[in-house]
Amino acid sequence: MFLADCPARTTLEVVGHTWSVVVVVALGDGPLRYGELLDRIGGISNKMLTQTLARLRGNGLLTSVDGWHELTDLGRSLLTPVRALAAWAEEHTGELLDARRDADVDTDVLHAGRQVEPRDEPLDIRRHAVG
Repeated sequence: MFLADCPARTTLEVVGHTWSVVVVVALGDGPLRYGELLDRIGGISNKMLTQTLARLRGNGLLTSVDGWHELTDLGRSLLTPVRALAAWAEEHTGELLDARRDADVDTDVLHAGRQVEPRDEPLDIRRHAVG
């Protein structure tokens, strides 16, 4: 995993993008048109969806024909591990967000090796969580 061309590292580079995983899951039930994907995936911009589709297509995970976007066999094979990761996230996201919130104060205090004032209000990262 520490080598530049390691298979795990190469794969994580592709699926490590938040939107890549979301698009794969969105296409898990079958092909969709661009507008349907945009409607189905809350919070993604046109630009980001276009870039994500291009990245997935370039890595052989989906095809785009006549305006329809569909997972390839390789893309469908990714659904099992992605769904397992999604199940883990459902179970543990609260703990991750709590830890991140707790670490936020320490990060502010130690930011760039200098003392800074803590925030008046804690950062509400739960509103940024993907449900």
